[in-house]
Amino acid sequence: MNITLNGKPHNCGQARTIQDLIAMLGYTGKRIAVERNGDIVPKSQHAQAELAENDAIEIVVAVGGG
Repeated sequence: MNITLNGKPHNCGQARTIQDLIAMLGYTGKRIAVERNGDIVPKSQHAQAELAENDAIEIVVAVGGG
């Protein structure tokens, strides 16, 4: 399945949910924010939020510091 990830074409392989995609990208356990097609996806919904062909996904990783 092909999606747009952070503005670039991406084949998400076997990932079927946002949680699968997060795991595939190595973001499990990290502080991230996920947006799908312009809408924020709460962490509590990552496992249920199914990916669809041509979804636009934005993932932002929180970085500490000052």
